[in-house]
Amino acid sequence: MNFEIQKRALSTLIREDLDAVVVLWPAPDDQLTASLDPISALVKTATQHGDFDHKPGTTLSLYAHPGVKTRHLVIVSVADGKPAKVRTALLAAWSVLKSFKVKRLGVHAAFDVSTQALQMAATTLADASYSYTSTLSQPKPRTLKHVVFSMARVSAEQRGAVAHVQALVSGIEVAKEWANRPANHATPSMLAEAAKSIAKGASFKCEVMGPKEVTKLGMGAFLAVARGSDEPLRFIVMRYNGAPASQAPVVLVGKGITFDTGGISIKPAAEMDEMKFDMCGAASVLGVFKALAELKPALNVVGLIPATENMPDGLAVKPGDVVTSMSGQTIEILNTDAEGRLVLCDALTYAERFKPKAVIDIATLTGACVIALGGVRSGLFSSDDALAQSIQSAGEASGDTCWRMPLDDDYAEGLKSRFADVANVAGRQAGSVTAAKFLQRFASKYPWAHLDIAGTAWRSGAAKGATGRPVALLLQYLLSQVGGAAAKTRVANRR
Repeated sequence: MNFEIQKRALSTLIREDLDAVVVLWPAPDDQLTASLDPISALVKTATQHGDFDHKPGTTLSLYAHPGVKTRHLVIVSVADGKPAKVRTALLAAWSVLKSFKVKRLGVHAAFDVSTQALQMAATTLADASYSYTSTLSQPKPRTLKHVVFSMARVSAEQRGAVAHVQALVSGIEVAKEWANRPANHATPSMLAEAAKSIAKGASFKCEVMGPKEVTKLGMGAFLAVARGSDEPLRFIVMRYNGAPASQAPVVLVGKGITFDTGGISIKPAAEMDEMKFDMCGAASVLGVFKALAELKPALNVVGLIPATENMPDGLAVKPGDVVTSMSGQTIEILNTDAEGRLVLCDALTYAERFKPKAVIDIATLTGACVIALGGVRSGLFSSDDALAQSIQSAGEASGDTCWRMPLDDDYAEGLKSRFADVANVAGRQAGSVTAAKFLQRFASKYPWAHLDIAGTAWRSGAAKGATGRPVALLLQYLLSQVGGAAAKTRVANRR
């Protein structure tokens, strides 16, 4: 999708050659309803007759209206114009327009829109119009290709926001694409090729390691998970170097279980197909690097993706087995379905070599986090208060929210083992916290945060599919490390 922003009055926009126009209408404004253009007059009349109120998502739909060049025009209330209200409004407007073949859409804000609301508008339209096509024999590609935002006044910050969201949507849709693909179309080797295709150009490097190299590194936990699969594991190391080498990088570690049967501790058959989404952490890292390739911010970022299937064949690791991690710590594997933390712990140890500014791991790790937070906020765990605050602020600014969870040492009691340094699971209580406590053991040498995205990375039911989260949160956090607004403005000026 392509986005642009123009300085336009509503009276001129309605004469543009667009397939459809959505007008975001704020709460009652005497100056607006006193305007002479036909849209303002229509809203005034409809309001007086009780046919249009200012509840977010209330719509007036017009077709071939006199004085309006576009065939389809939808006026929708955004109330106070805050990002959440803009999202509600655009979802309502798109429900009116989605059955039409809208290729070029105009979105006019009849108020001073914030950059956050502008970005919310773009990501909402991108998500609502997204179409998965890769494995369909008769695909129906997305019709909507181009969105023109307009308003009476356009600031440099708003232009920068549109450049930012252009890259963001590209990244989100890369994450969706790879998460949505069936496991036989998204093997570890295929993920590695995707990483190579994204990490091109002078600022990028991509290294892919297989079983031989991973064995040499001593990644016994990662190797244990991969033992049961015929698909060879891949350890993917992506590097974006946008700043001097002296600047410490941020390391993103994405869980890449391309299909999770649970191993010997096999999962129930119902809805097991959704375990193709167990690599959404890895997909989000790919998405972030896609966005970095477009934005080119002045910072250094490393992406680590331990990718494998978790399968239950005769070589598969068994409950009760003890393995040695890259850190040298031994792990008693009490449950082979708690495999994500096993591949992540070795990647977290590997991250030490980069002397990172911070390390953030992203994983669909626990069903317990779904119970705790549902599908609204991702779970945030961190050993560093400043890092946690930065990530939480990035979530609020991007609309891709998270919630900080506890890491009290008492939660680690259940991970004690008689036969190894640590067990890979504790009891049923506080499952997302004990999983994070396990990871924390391997992340003591740098500021570390863990995002449990099990509830937010995909939707089930009729709307089944990946959400692309938390690409928006991660990108916002990274840009904040270099002064996000300035970076976005520089990108906008280059374009």
